[in-house]
Amino acid sequence: MSDNQPTTAMPTTYDPKSAEHKWYEYWMKGGYFEAGKRPDAPKYTIVIPPPNVTGMLHIGHALDFTLQDIMTRTKRMQGFDALWLPGSDHAGIATQTKVEQKLREQGLSRYDLGREKFLEKVWEWKETYNNTIREQWAKMGFGLDYSRERFTLDEGLSRAVRQVFVKLYEKGLIYRGKKIINWDPAARTALSDIEVEYKEVNGNLYHLQYPLADGSGHLTVATTRPETMLGDTAVAVHPEDDRYKHLIGSTLILPIIGREIPIVGDEYVEKDFGSGAVKITPAHDPNDFELGLRHDLPQITVMDESGTMNDQAGPYEGLDRAECRKRIVKDLQELGVCIRIEEHVHQVGHSERSGAVVEPYLSTQWFVAMKPLADRAIEAQREGKGVNFVPDRFERTYLQWIENVRDWCISRQLWWGHRIPAWHHAETGEIYVGTEAPEGADAEGSPWKQDEDVLDTWFSSALWPFSTLGWPDEDHEDFKRFYPTDLLVTGYDIIYFWVARMIFTALEFTDQIPFKDVLMHGLVRDENNQKMSKSLGNGIDPLDVIEKYGADAMRFMLSTNNTPGQDLRFRWEKVEQARNFANKIWNASRFALMNLEGVSAADIDITVPLGTADRWILHRLNETSRDVTRMIDSYDFGETGRLLYNFIWDDLCDWYIEFAKLNLYGSDAAAKKATQSVLAYVLDRTQRLIHPFMPFISEEIWQHLPHEGETITLAAWPVYEAALEAPEAVKEMELLMDLIRSVRNIRAEVNVPMSKKIELIIKPAGQAELAIVERNREFVERFCGTSKLDIALAVETPEKAMTAIVTGADLYFPLAGLIDIAQEITRLEKELKTLNGEVERIEKKLGNEGFVAKAPAKVIEEEKAKMADYADKRDKVLARIAELRG
Repeated sequence: MSDNQPTTAMPTTYDPKSAEHKWYEYWMKGGYFEAGKRPDAPKYTIVIPPPNVTGMLHIGHALDFTLQDIMTRTKRMQGFDALWLPGSDHAGIATQTKVEQKLREQGLSRYDLGREKFLEKVWEWKETYNNTIREQWAKMGFGLDYSRERFTLDEGLSRAVRQVFVKLYEKGLIYRGKKIINWDPAARTALSDIEVEYKEVNGNLYHLQYPLADGSGHLTVATTRPETMLGDTAVAVHPEDDRYKHLIGSTLILPIIGREIPIVGDEYVEKDFGSGAVKITPAHDPNDFELGLRHDLPQITVMDESGTMNDQAGPYEGLDRAECRKRIVKDLQELGVCIRIEEHVHQVGHSERSGAVVEPYLSTQWFVAMKPLADRAIEAQREGKGVNFVPDRFERTYLQWIENVRDWCISRQLWWGHRIPAWHHAETGEIYVGTEAPEGADAEGSPWKQDEDVLDTWFSSALWPFSTLGWPDEDHEDFKRFYPTDLLVTGYDIIYFWVARMIFTALEFTDQIPFKDVLMHGLVRDENNQKMSKSLGNGIDPLDVIEKYGADAMRFMLSTNNTPGQDLRFRWEKVEQARNFANKIWNASRFALMNLEGVSAADIDITVPLGTADRWILHRLNETSRDVTRMIDSYDFGETGRLLYNFIWDDLCDWYIEFAKLNLYGSDAAAKKATQSVLAYVLDRTQRLIHPFMPFISEEIWQHLPHEGETITLAAWPVYEAALEAPEAVKEMELLMDLIRSVRNIRAEVNVPMSKKIELIIKPAGQAELAIVERNREFVERFCGTSKLDIALAVETPEKAMTAIVTGADLYFPLAGLIDIAQEITRLEKELKTLNGEVERIEKKLGNEGFVAKAPAKVIEEEKAKMADYADKRDKVLARIAELRG
């Protein structure tokens, strides 16, 4: 497809479906997205935030991945050896939950199958949804290097996970201990702090009286969870609280259970809050746990892993925790112990995955000691050697979290995931941690048994930027070539889950930050600005959008309506506008191709003498190329979209192509050839600029245009060229466009259609303006629809005429028999009001001492020039009103 001569037989309308399928297959077959083919070029790397193999990609994924595709396509065209590495995440608890739900529909549980058979089922699920994800990537046009695709449970990543675990264990940064953790009783697994979502719940505050063991009175405590009182092992008061300090060391009787528990003094208790006495349940509250350690209190767990009350719950054994609460409150009321119940709104933790109310639970788990890792990350950020957050306000969010980070519970009571590389000796209790099993562990009857737990999904995801590139083999070609990566694009909602952890582990194991920039985007919300969710039924399937409007329209809408760090509101009318924009590009290209028959890439020459419009459009293309590049580099895709839209819709389609028709249809062969060259050149570069956003339609059009090369994906990115600057042509075109717009506006006001010829008198402001209008007389006659055109520095002002004042000329529009004098005076008075407002606005600005003191001299001069221009127009409008009132 090199040096292609255009085919004029482009279809009347663009068919996204056929083009998208055709070109994605072509790109895949050509291997155009495979990195490593430009060894001498600078590298550019993005590793995809791996989607979970739990289902279909949603519209948020479409936004996230489109932004990455824009960056890698741009960099590839700029000559970089660009790698966009695909992959997916095993998503431990989320995927296991999905598969278990499917099994329940068949009346089975994972325990019925056993670990090995159950994992076979999960791998089947993974293959199905991984294939679905690949199909969706293709539908959206993503330029991924599938030759390097990774999965968080593949052998290479598993090796990296084991090595990291062992190294951290050997350094004392991974340890096993008994602590209060977040427990999901539905999934029966531990959760880390950031896997808990806090929701406001309408509950109750129960006031209970615990009698003193000597019968001398009682202490009142309050709780939102009366079922946990069964595990109380003390009541705490402040040691300086005059009401209670004489009771410290005495004991209370725990109602219902009858257990004698001590009163302890601890500064953790707030004297002025509530009654000043707090029930202590070390096995079911993290703060109580710490207080219990200080006072050597027993730790009594009163429920099992499913949230059912256990044998420590006395008469409530076997009850669900919610049912237990109802029963125990009733019993306490009957005993006279529950003296008051108040309505109480409070934050309750819920499992991010299962939705179950999280239970603080005493359990033996594996933890990462985070502070040493966090300290290094903080130091890197503060020394200017850290990650660049876009927008930069997210750096504060990141630092606030890591400065207060708690140890990370990394073990999960699941079967799907990276099995913890630790073995327990059944006889000696010894724990062996290693990248491989201890000697003899595989033998029948061996006392060594591997830990049943798996690692938190985010443990393996934390290694993603370097484990995907071949680490821990530091001599791996991809690791040496493409690490560290250049950009991470992700939602602001997973700074803690993922971004921070990748930075910790990268600094610890590679001594480098994992990516230079982090581009944070927001959520995609529905048109009413609500968060999309299954329960609300307001989710948007990207494939539905593509089916209706095409992938390019969806991509352009998502990327150019997006502001870094802000949520995006999905509106169907915006997608329709993007589709209309694609159609505008198609129609303009189709017209051009009908006038480029026989023109090859070798025929294009923009160094020949060119007309005003030709030089102007090249100047505007040059400006747009420069500004679009700058905006993409700063991740301002919204402004990029505005620049592209304005240039293509307004400058190219509405003005240049119309001007070009005069030469294309005229008798001047040299002028026609020059305009053909400019038209072909500008359309080619326009397709290149739009390609990262709209890859399919741009490839389809580019392949019809005169071009060299196999694909637009490897075509050189347009760059600024000083030789294309043409300020004088811009000045000429601005005068001509203002003039034509003014005449058309007047026609519209008095309802004179373009089909009806008019007389037009133009009085240029000076010799330079006279020369411009005379030189472009043919344009003015055509686009103003004149039957008679007079151009002169001195003209006889018609009495009955519409007028317009533009910068550089006065226009008179005789409309004998058509003009309504009163209507024209009304119109001029409205224009006068506008001009007076502009003059007053600039006068105030220039009268502001603060503005004048701070603004550059050039800006002040520009404001003065504007005011002079507005004042001149105002004077002319006043004079014209006086004439008409005559």
